[in-house]
Amino acid sequence: MTLKRVVVTGLGALTPIGNTVDEYWEGLRTGKSGAAPITRFDASLFKTRFACEVKNFEVTDFIPRQDARKMDLFTQFGVVIADQAIQDSGLLEYADLNKDKIGVIWGSGIGGLKTFEDEMIAFATGEGTPRFNPFFIPKMIADSVSGQISIKNGFRGPNYVTVSACSSANNAIIDAFNYIRLGRMKACISGGSEASTSTAGVGGFNALRALSERNDDPATASRPYDKDRDGFVLGEGGGGLVLEEYEHALNRGAKIYCELIGGGFSSDAYHITAPHPEGYGAYLSMKDSLEDANISPEEVDYINTHGTSTPLGDPQEIKAIEQLFGDHAYKVSVSSTKSMTGHLLGGAGAVESVAAILAIKHQMIPPTINLFNVDEVIDPRIDLTPNVAKSRIVNVALSNCFGFGGHNATLIFRKI
Repeated sequence: MTLKRVVVTGLGALTPIGNTVDEYWEGLRTGKSGAAPITRFDASLFKTRFACEVKNFEVTDFIPRQDARKMDLFTQFGVVIADQAIQDSGLLEYADLNKDKIGVIWGSGIGGLKTFEDEMIAFATGEGTPRFNPFFIPKMIADSVSGQISIKNGFRGPNYVTVSACSSANNAIIDAFNYIRLGRMKACISGGSEASTSTAGVGGFNALRALSERNDDPATASRPYDKDRDGFVLGEGGGGLVLEEYEHALNRGAKIYCELIGGGFSSDAYHITAPHPEGYGAYLSMKDSLEDANISPEEVDYINTHGTSTPLGDPQEIKAIEQLFGDHAYKVSVSSTKSMTGHLLGGAGAVESVAAILAIKHQMIPPTINLFNVDEVIDPRIDLTPNVAKSRIVNVALSNCFGFGGHNATLIFRKI
């Protein structure tokens, strides 16, 4: 069976450093930090009192109030992101569009956490007959976001949400990729969104001792690969792609950003939160993606790493890169855009895929900011793109996402 080629024809982004794709890229290019004191709730009693929140977002600018009230914030984010990507692609302007062959596959690691939290607090503190909001369940469940995108646009193809912690969006994009190249869909809206800046989200990750506690200087708290890093910074928002069968895109005269050529999976099979100490799962995921794309490691120009700013995760990923790429590990450019956006959890893979695609478009590597003192366990020959973006030829970009539970997923994009 001959597999179809799959291209990216639309992008959307709603991030802590910009609420559109252009704003997001400008934030990446200039090394902007999205971290600031938390505004969504009173965090004064928490060990961590800052996060990378989406700023200046008023949902009623995009979604009618009566509809928005039926959606958790992560769904609102997803609908707005999908609208951006669909509009960018021009997909709905195609007169011969068959909506039976258009799908929506989205990723979210946690879903409607704030909705669940609010309803449980109201239930526990209320008096009289217990009552719940009739939209409690539809707002809370993770698959509501793909359903809302589908309903709004009339897309009747495959429709679901993938949940694999911080790999969720990459898993969603790979699923969409496979459906299209197998000829099951003509196009798919895919990506991920998350909105976990809440008492439960921050409190839960604090209890895991996973978050940075650099409250005196939030802007420099996300420090991937820096020896003084003390945990990740919670982020929110997400990203979206319109993936399309190549011939379908050509037939409608669509602009094409790049081609998606490979997707790889693996499991650490090691620990529920910690990565494999030798980065073996990361190695397998990248190796699987290269084999799927039928390219050699030497063809990769840029790696957008998982790079969460955690003591265990960062060096293990670099170990995996060195093991797989050999001498080319010191020629490829590496950066962690989480240094700017924080960690978007289930939305991370989507927003970082957009970053990788824009690196190809602009032939520029976004930086790893807040890199003051590189951890001595990391080989100094690794090009971590410290603090300042740099121009270079980017024909092939690889993007990693690794999640609690040992879930690993890798994407590869190529200039077309």
